[in-house]
Amino acid sequence: MHDLGTMLRSINLKMFLLPACTIVGTLLFTALAFLIFSNHHLSDIMAIGSGFGYYSLSSVLIAQMKTITVGATEATQLATIALLANIARELLSLFGCRYIAHKGGGLAAISTAGISSMDVCLPSILNATGDKRVIPVAVFHGLMLEMSIPMLIALFCA
Repeated sequence: MHDLGTMLRSINLKMFLLPACTIVGTLLFTALAFLIFSNHHLSDIMAIGSGFGYYSLSSVLIAQMKTITVGATEATQLATIALLANIARELLSLFGCRYIAHKGGGLAAISTAGISSMDVCLPSILNATGDKRVIPVAVFHGLMLEMSIPMLIALFCA
């Protein structure tokens, strides 16, 4: 419990900047992906990008929300694209963590990992940075993204 209390006390307003920048940056690059995948609506591409690496939740939410408006076939296609895009993000983070941390620092590695910065990629981030101070930042970052995913996907799937 002592470590949890220490982590909670270490949260400050500056820590909200990293998840906010991750959200904004991801959505900006997702909007650029629309140029490649122009056969889909921009809102659908933005919903796919709003998964932030949480492949199991984002693909299910997209499939459920889009089935009503576009039908099961297209909703399944969008959910599959979301699943693959989010798995790719996690794999990029896992295998590229050391390079990303070396070139951009620990915050870049956390941001690239998206939601998995708080669980799957956390050991890689910690190993790449060698700094235990990234742990509360990474966990907080992941939690903030996790809370934003349902809201953003609902916004773009509406």
